[in-house]
Amino acid sequence: MMSASKIRVGIGGWNFEPWRDNFYPKGLPQHRELAYASSKLTAIEINSTYYSSQKATTFAKWRDETPESFMFSLKASRFATNRRVLAEAGESVQRFVESGIAELGEKLGPIVWQFAPTKKFDPVDFEAFLKLLPAEVSGLPLRHAMDVRHASFQSTDYLALARRHGVATVFTESEDHPPIADATGPFIYSRVMRTAPELPQGCTPAVLDGLAASCRKWQAGGTPSGLPLLEPAPAAGSERDVFLFFISGAKERAPAAAMALLDRLE
Repeated sequence: MMSASKIRVGIGGWNFEPWRDNFYPKGLPQHRELAYASSKLTAIEINSTYYSSQKATTFAKWRDETPESFMFSLKASRFATNRRVLAEAGESVQRFVESGIAELGEKLGPIVWQFAPTKKFDPVDFEAFLKLLPAEVSGLPLRHAMDVRHASFQSTDYLALARRHGVATVFTESEDHPPIADATGPFIYSRVMRTAPELPQGCTPAVLDGLAASCRKWQAGGTPSGLPLLEPAPAAGSERDVFLFFISGAKERAPAAAMALLDRLE
């Protein structure tokens, strides 16, 4: 078995019409979809929080509908990241963090701060933004992941800055975003966007085997071979949590891919 609560695998959201044909049991009421999805997976990335605020009662409802060991990652509000001057995002950051996310309790996973593909790396402004991110809310420690999507972030200066502030960087496997596979924080956050519709499990067995090996290597504090690193791989460090989500690509195959990967990890 994998180390307790160390490697989490999931999908983005749980309301997706095609999943009602190939993932959810026929006739399952929509209000039971989260409960079902969370019984088969170990994490879900919530995207709706990027577009609009959710009520504290909604976070509490999600908490109560999922197993004890389940975890949510949350995309932070776009009003904090889609701006010309990131240093001025303090009010938006605070509003999101205090919107009720603490109701998730121990099920609160990383907060993902997603930046526009056009947002270039400005060391001074980006550091000012990182200084705005709180370390905790209502006594719960917060973990932050930067989803940066411009090639200018493929920089050793960015890596050093992220490490200095203890934030992770989302490693995205996609044709559309430049990959940053170097670990910058105390946990790993990866998004796989290359699932194929013609494959029942979204990926070939060989790809799933490779992802499982990578997850184990990351969890053990190491660096999987073959990654597009900007710097030489460091010596293995402490064990760390790993979050891997099957997102976009052939989205209809995401649950099957996630379950197939979990099977390999158990």
